[in-house]
Amino acid sequence: MAIGRSVVSPSPASPPVAVPNAMLVDRIRSEFSEMPGLRLTLLQARRLFALDIVTCSSALSALQACGFLAQTRDGAFIMAGADRMTA
Repeated sequence: MAIGRSVVSPSPASPPVAVPNAMLVDRIRSEFSEMPGLRLTLLQARRLFALDIVTCSSALSALQACGFLAQTRDGAFIMAGADRMTA
């Protein structure tokens, strides 16, 4: 399996859902950790990480679900708690 790509889990009752691999999630987590002020929309993240939209969305959602990322009102992804950080 190529780094940064996901496995698609087929289901007869629903459309395919990308399941992000651990290396991809760790890579995205590292980028946000190294740059705490990083703020990316889904489209910006897709481009930065060179991913298809489904895989990128799944990875960001996984990081949001575990509490690492938060989503702003305008849809950007930031590190959870980053909006409370001061310089």
